[in-house]
Amino acid sequence: MSPRTVPGDIWPPPPRRSGTAARLRSRLRRALWSRRAPSVVPHRPWTKPPQLLVGGFALVILVGTGLLSLPAAAAGPGAAPPLTALFTATSAVCVTGLIVVDTPVYWSTFGQWVILGLFQIGGFGIMTLATVLSLLVTRRVRLRMQLRAGAETKSVTLGEVRQLLLGILQVTVVFEALLTAILSARLILAHGEEPLHGLRLGLFHAVSAFNNAGFALYSDSLESFATDPWITVPVALAVIAGGLGFPVWVELYRHARRRREPHHWTLHAKITLVTTAVLLAAGWAGFLLLEWRNPDTMGPLSVGDKALTGFFQSAMTRTAGFNSLPFGDMHTQTLFMTDMLMFVGGGSAGTAGGIKVTTFALLAFVIYANVRGESSVHIARRRLTEGVIQQAITVVLLAIGLIFTATMALMTITPFTLDQILFEVISAFSTVGLSTGITGDLSPPGEVIVIVLMFTGRLGPITVATALALRRRTRRFEYPQERPIVG
Repeated sequence: MSPRTVPGDIWPPPPRRSGTAARLRSRLRRALWSRRAPSVVPHRPWTKPPQLLVGGFALVILVGTGLLSLPAAAAGPGAAPPLTALFTATSAVCVTGLIVVDTPVYWSTFGQWVILGLFQIGGFGIMTLATVLSLLVTRRVRLRMQLRAGAETKSVTLGEVRQLLLGILQVTVVFEALLTAILSARLILAHGEEPLHGLRLGLFHAVSAFNNAGFALYSDSLESFATDPWITVPVALAVIAGGLGFPVWVELYRHARRRREPHHWTLHAKITLVTTAVLLAAGWAGFLLLEWRNPDTMGPLSVGDKALTGFFQSAMTRTAGFNSLPFGDMHTQTLFMTDMLMFVGGGSAGTAGGIKVTTFALLAFVIYANVRGESSVHIARRRLTEGVIQQAITVVLLAIGLIFTATMALMTITPFTLDQILFEVISAFSTVGLSTGITGDLSPPGEVIVIVLMFTGRLGPITVATALALRRRTRRFEYPQERPIVG
């Protein structure tokens, strides 16, 4: 036996064959090995991106709960109760803004900085933040990290992830720095804040606004600045910018550099921008129409201030959580309109929650196509795939089911009315943070229900459902078709 051989080898080796037959045998051999390869790799379901997202957010929430449970995080003596710390950490990481204690009064400066860090991390995305740090340190992104980031940023191809992450970082820094400068200057020059304290207030509210967190260092949120356009307008614009979604801003930046016309934009960008503008205008008009003569909200204000507060509150329903008018004093019709706006939410892959404006618009076009009797759905000279339609329907039905279940549970264990509970549930699920004032009066089981709603709403119903499933099952056969009566 030759020293160059090992047991099982054939010696002398057969002569090499050339031609079509050899190429076919080589391709067949590679195909067989490619089919055998998955069985060699161990199955580890916890390494899938959805599970990593759920685990990453849960880990940050637990770390934030531990930090807020420290005595140094509370302004008064002792430490915060574990449930209070967990509720606040979940609300911060999930960029919701619902609170069971007064943020500027209950938490110390250290606790407030912890809350700021939590909603900055939550808004930026756990996997996105990890990928950006890896990119900055190693100047490259591994394939595994790109897959994880793609699940968080909803990127389509791996080649887009690197550019998208850089765009996320640039957009975040630019918006938060610009808003910090505007708010700090206004608070120092017009409202008499000390320079360092005004800078801290400006930074906190700028990060909170762009990440749609809704946390404020004022006990009445921003009601004291309801008629100050230098405070409310920049905050509203930052909320809208964060709610559009990072892919839209990156695409707008690319097309602006290349001087492309709007018809070159992707379908996602077109749907997000148009639907956002329509819902913003509809909410603005709705607030003005329903609250114009309400003596507890807009009634005493001038016409210009009414227009300002109406625009601000319409923008806040995009999952921001700030309020310049007391929602507890609004009419029931206004609360119901706000429920619908909060349920839709903002853009995909951004800091907003809800079912997303793209999902809402896609289902609207599906309904339009079915009414017209068309077999396929077309938007802006593009045809939607069946997978996209099924995903949109799944998201909406899961959201409705979760909202109905949570509303029924809270109605059973709390004494509040249906309109108050429904408002609280949709606000928590859509990570909005607006409230009629009942959050602090919830019982411990009620707080746990709201925590689950915030966590589920931030990650999305379909992401959580996929993460809880250990593996996907492929149906190996189909039954005969049959069409039941619908409607």
